[in-house]
Amino acid sequence: MATPLLEVRKLHAGYGPTEVLHGLDFSIEEGSITALLGANGAGKTTTLRALCGMVRASGEVRFAGASIAGRATEDIVRLGVAHVPDGRGTFTDLTTEENLRLGAYVRRDRASLARDYERMYQLFPILAQRRHQQAGTLSGGQQQMLAVARALMLRPRLLLLDEPSFGLAPMVVKEIFNVMRDINREQKVTILLVEQNASMALKLADRAHLLETGRIVLSGSSTDLMNDDAVRRAYLGY
Repeated sequence: MATPLLEVRKLHAGYGPTEVLHGLDFSIEEGSITALLGANGAGKTTTLRALCGMVRASGEVRFAGASIAGRATEDIVRLGVAHVPDGRGTFTDLTTEENLRLGAYVRRDRASLARDYERMYQLFPILAQRRHQQAGTLSGGQQQMLAVARALMLRPRLLLLDEPSFGLAPMVVKEIFNVMRDINREQKVTILLVEQNASMALKLADRAHLLETGRIVLSGSSTDLMNDDAVRRAYLGY
């Protein structure tokens, strides 16, 4: 059996004296899309931050077979883990193209960067039209597209996405989710998705984990979770 790309064992994390995650155990297969579902405050965002070394955490986290627990965020990025935070995190004073350039700052293969800029503009044509525009003047949807494109400039093996649909029009959300599906299928980028829109997340993902107050209470295939009565009532609204 293949080694999972990401293995998490007994992950605890929190802020100051407050513990938010209480011993998470899960793994993610390479080339898959996994959704993390749960109500506000369940610990979804903290999970992504803990994987990136951005919060106080303990436990075992292995990426591509090697331990990354306790490593600096920049070292984890260099290994090929890209994080699109909630709130998008675009550099508003920089242009669209400058934001994309920052996404590739740890890459050594400078020769292929120009090709990757064009690839991002093909994925998100509106960004090509806005390449010299200050990112802070883009719409919310365009800033979210830019945040995803900037993360993809790293050429990550694992993409962590935190609430990509938040506050966006349905058509924009559909476009972003279509891009995620394409990069997963065509470039084999593994995706861990935190998403309030459980229905969309389950349609996109292969597997899902349900968090409640910092603990995983249910795991399974997306189909199984969509057919679970408790999940349907609490998260899918039918």
